[in-house]
Amino acid sequence: MSRPIDPAKAPWWRGAAVYQIYPRSYQDTNGDGVGDLAGITQRLDYVASLGVDAIWISPFYTSPMRDFGYDVADYCDVDPTFGTLADFDALVARAHALGLKVIVDQVYAHTSDLHPWFAASRSSREDQRAEWYVWADPKVDGTPPNNWQSVFGGPAWTWDARRGQYYMHTFLKEQPQLNVHNPAVQDALLGVARFWLDRGVDGFRLDALNHSMHDLLLRDNPPAPDDGRTRTRPFDFQTKLYSQSHPDMVGFIERIRAVCDEYGAIHTVAEVGGDKAIAEMQVYTQGDHRLNSAYGFDLLYAPDLTPQIAIDAIERWSTGGGWPSWAFENHDAPRAVSRWCAPADRERFAAMKMALLAALRGNIIVYQGEELGLEQDQIPFELLQDPEAIANWPLTLSRDGARTPMPWRDEDLGGFTTGHPWLPLSDANLARAVERQEADSASQLALTRQVLAIRKAHPALRLGTLEKARADGAVLSFVREAAGERVHCLFNLSPDPVVLTAPAGEPILAINGAAPGHLPGFGALYLRETV
Repeated sequence: MSRPIDPAKAPWWRGAAVYQIYPRSYQDTNGDGVGDLAGITQRLDYVASLGVDAIWISPFYTSPMRDFGYDVADYCDVDPTFGTLADFDALVARAHALGLKVIVDQVYAHTSDLHPWFAASRSSREDQRAEWYVWADPKVDGTPPNNWQSVFGGPAWTWDARRGQYYMHTFLKEQPQLNVHNPAVQDALLGVARFWLDRGVDGFRLDALNHSMHDLLLRDNPPAPDDGRTRTRPFDFQTKLYSQSHPDMVGFIERIRAVCDEYGAIHTVAEVGGDKAIAEMQVYTQGDHRLNSAYGFDLLYAPDLTPQIAIDAIERWSTGGGWPSWAFENHDAPRAVSRWCAPADRERFAAMKMALLAALRGNIIVYQGEELGLEQDQIPFELLQDPEAIANWPLTLSRDGARTPMPWRDEDLGGFTTGHPWLPLSDANLARAVERQEADSASQLALTRQVLAIRKAHPALRLGTLEKARADGAVLSFVREAAGERVHCLFNLSPDPVVLTAPAGEPILAINGAAPGHLPGFGALYLRETV
């Protein structure tokens, strides 16, 4: 059961709405077709106008961009593609002046193979950084040390002739796995955290955190049971029992939290995926000496949105404690309106979906363009940039389709760049441009601002308990309660209207023509009562 939180004692991040910015695709200021930090700064007034509390910026660090910034070659500098450290400092200053907190990605599971740490580690088994990465001898027949598979296809091991050993990589072979069991590696990563904390950041999103430690005995992963889903990668055929999710991660997490506590109210949120994600997220966020929050893939990758799917995700958090974060979309996951409804229903569905996200207990993460109702763009093979999609074409839905540039104006290049955009913009999403929606009081953008303002104004929605989650046919309902108010939240997840007995309360939000007792297709209601 969730517990009420005293609004007067809640830190800034508790119940926050966070806006994720993928810097390559937000705003280009120098005409090279790729977004940059100065572009984010230029658009911060718009971000603040949404009513969010913080921004999360995906990686902008020095990188060869094999995985578009998640392959870090220098943790403590800005890649020239995105600008300079001075640009970052200006961004933080402007965000803080607008009342926005700044959260940045930290990638602790792996680096780029061009990182100086890896160059030293592969140079000699006697180097002081020799054990900073995961190295292993081959089997007697020369094959990799075990059966672990890479997310992007093929073995999670690559031979390195310099050392005469294999190195591990959960993702691309250009992303060698750090040996985070090593205290010296932990110290170096905590030094990175301090570097950005000293520059004024307010929190960290910790990428693929449960991939950061491996089984030291290098035992084989067991086969995964066949659950009927299409398997597009060898990775999908295994239960990742030994290649990730090592219990010693908890000790490193406590070290991360201790460093953040030195700087005050710093927010930490972990990305956690895998077969035991909910249990791990609850362990990682247990008590006041570990992370503040975590999010997984329950709804990010759900192929459908039904009342029961939503309730299952909600209840797994409610019964285990911890403070969840929720996201329906991000830079890795397809746009939700393209997964969860028919094309003809996207406008109505996007409105209901935003109301549902804002009603959930925990923090909520709005991905850039979600406030506009953007759909998944279809990128032809010859224009793909995403290494996973290229490797698994055509069975993997390209991440590029959710990474296309932000449409600011309804024109060919969308106001994103004066050059050639790194990914194309579709006509469908250009028609949803910010400039067009700013002029429409009934737009998805206007509704997003309304919903976020309501969430912020009502303690029950931002900080309250979540109880009585129910599925009645296509209707999902639950109750949020705190600080003397109760809000009944009702959502019709189908295109067909539903007549129902309305709970008590005054409507404070009605989506798609909803009214007490009547939920049109994709209708939503918040009904408030004083208790």
